[in-house]
Amino acid sequence: MRSIVLTKGVPDFSEGAVSFDEDGHLERGKTPTVMNPNDAFALEAALQTKIRHGGHVSGMSMGPPGYADVLEGAMKSVYADDSYLLSDRELAASDTWATAITLSAGLEKYQEEVADVDIVFAGFKTADGETGQTGPQTCWAMDWPIVTHVIALEIDPDERMLRAKRLVEGDVDEIETVEASLPCFVVTDPEFEPTYRKASHRLTHKRLRAETEERAEEHDEHLTTWDHVDLNLDPDYIGLDGSPTIVSSVDPIPKAPSEREATMIDPDDGMGEVLEEMQPYAVEVSD
Repeated sequence: MRSIVLTKGVPDFSEGAVSFDEDGHLERGKTPTVMNPNDAFALEAALQTKIRHGGHVSGMSMGPPGYADVLEGAMKSVYADDSYLLSDRELAASDTWATAITLSAGLEKYQEEVADVDIVFAGFKTADGETGQTGPQTCWAMDWPIVTHVIALEIDPDERMLRAKRLVEGDVDEIETVEASLPCFVVTDPEFEPTYRKASHRLTHKRLRAETEERAEEHDEHLTTWDHVDLNLDPDYIGLDGSPTIVSSVDPIPKAPSEREATMIDPDDGMGEVLEEMQPYAVEVSD
């Protein structure tokens, strides 16, 4: 069983240091980057597949050279065997469509030069874009079946079939079971939880973790980087030039005003004032 996990670096909004240029484009070189939180569920699904069925897992990302750190983190999470980074300046400022074209080219090159792929896993949306389009658009370019919002899955390697439970949101959330032939795309939902019922699965999990800790220490030796020339991509159809989405403006999100008043108390002299203030709210407790 051979899987690829698509993952992405996103701005670390918690740092409060997101930087944009004068045209409203994100300056990723000046913004701290972390792995997209929703990709963690795709990683868990790929890891479950590897532990249950064996095989090979690769991480793949499109972005600047610094995304190698994101892929290293993905390797540690999913115990991946290797990583692939699609990166050069021609790919900068891609929207979801241009990103999907690039990722599909990376997947096709992987299949031509490395091995056939059984499943591609992706998170259902990114923290910076919130569109949920890249996974399905990449799948459309590959012309494969896709199952979205997956919360559990089983694979029959002999029948080349995937059976998944997916969350359907409506007036009342429902769970439906669907099947798809391999190869296919799986977009995980945040409700996905891996299951390891057999002792052999848990032992395999422990063994793979130990192996990956050693491999991740030398991540550069397991990283392959492809640029747009390697992928045979026309610059007119990738990056900013190949992105039909137009961002008219970007406004920073202001901090919410504080609605609480704070009074500073000297712990040596002011505890009496605190007790006096709280006493009216005290409730007598009986045995």
